[in-house]
Amino acid sequence: MPEKPEVITVAKKLEKKILGKKIIEVNILYPKMIDYPDIVTFKKCIKNQTINSITTRGKWIVVELDTDYLLFHLRMEGKFFFRNKNDEINKHEHVIFLLDDEIELRFTDVRKFAKVMLIPKDKLLTMKPYTELGLEPWDKNLTVEYLKEKLKNKKLPIKTILLDQSVITGIGNIYADEILFLSKINPLTKPNLLTDVDFDNIIKNTTKVLDKAIEEGGTTIRSYTSEEGVTGLFQNNLNVHQREGQECYICKTKILKIRVGGRGTYYCPKCQKEITK
Repeated sequence: MPEKPEVITVAKKLEKKILGKKIIEVNILYPKMIDYPDIVTFKKCIKNQTINSITTRGKWIVVELDTDYLLFHLRMEGKFFFRNKNDEINKHEHVIFLLDDEIELRFTDVRKFAKVMLIPKDKLLTMKPYTELGLEPWDKNLTVEYLKEKLKNKKLPIKTILLDQSVITGIGNIYADEILFLSKINPLTKPNLLTDVDFDNIIKNTTKVLDKAIEEGGTTIRSYTSEEGVTGLFQNNLNVHQREGQECYICKTKILKIRVGGRGTYYCPKCQKEITK
């Protein structure tokens, strides 16, 4: 699944191609992909709005229009493609935006899990998904005290908590493994066993890992690429994720794979020793 660096990479690619353009109309071929509002309202309200800016919030791409925000969640395999107006429509192209230059921005998803929302500007901060999202990794309010307060009653493993978008938003499975490796924290460790130094390391290594991944254009594994012909390179920098049975770059111990909260989790048993107290 695309995580924060991949979402930022996609947003930057879109910004270069569609900023300042006007949406003439939208063709919705898979109505269930529209999460809000109803289809009739969506098509009516988006018509003739200009694309003024493109940013991200957590794993959402946020497109600022004139009176609304257009939000995309890529989920497992959401992608954007640019096609000429008269090009044949692929069966996986579910939401098609006709722009004022006669080019179509086609939102595709083989698995049909992706979501699209159109939210009025004055409602954005009071509606989901915004009301459910935690701090961004680079937020100055992401401090040791913040994490201690948010996690004081949580008994889940720290790996599971890093995937909780209501705590820190944007971290997914790949980067959680990498953050915990650099922080020398076992993925099964409960929050009450972590020290202030551990929390500080999580914060520092979150930005370190994500900054590097953004620099490399994200991580391309399995079937995910950010858009047609665009692949990330951060997979060349992975310390533990998907390296089961290979030697740790630090101590030469073999990387293990376990399941934590139902997610495949990779770690070094020597560098990330389990806390038993």
